[in-house]
Amino acid sequence: MKPIQLTVNGRVVQADADPATLLVELLRGPLGLTGTHVGCDTSQCGACTVLLDGQAVKSCSVLAVQAAGREVTTVEGLAKDGTLHPVQEAFIACHGLQCGFCTPGMMMTATCLLRENPKPSEAEIVHALEGNLCRCTGYVNIVAAVQQAAHVMNGEAA
Repeated sequence: MKPIQLTVNGRVVQADADPATLLVELLRGPLGLTGTHVGCDTSQCGACTVLLDGQAVKSCSVLAVQAAGREVTTVEGLAKDGTLHPVQEAFIACHGLQCGFCTPGMMMTATCLLRENPKPSEAEIVHALEGNLCRCTGYVNIVAAVQQAAHVMNGEAA
């Protein structure tokens, strides 16, 4: 076991991690952040997507020790002071979820996209979400949610 320190959702945390421990295992296990889901264990589904230093990554493909000294944001870290992030609000308003299993990863990918591209086209949204699989919704409402979040974050009428 190796002691590591990282910032998770704005809070500095310390944990012991085996060199083979995946970031998703550290988040869900010792840190108790179960919003990050384990879907496929092969980095294909995107359910485990988190932000690592602001970039969307699949936490099942990152070792916990690789996150040492870095900043991790999970879906639990999007809301601030009890107020949902615009992406979270839009997923609710647009019914961008059904079973909810893929939702955290979708939200994290969308958050990263909107930081990098505040006014994405529909095609750009679809492209950004390609690494996140949803087996329930057919993506229409997910894309609509990202579009609404973009409008809200840009101060436009949704």
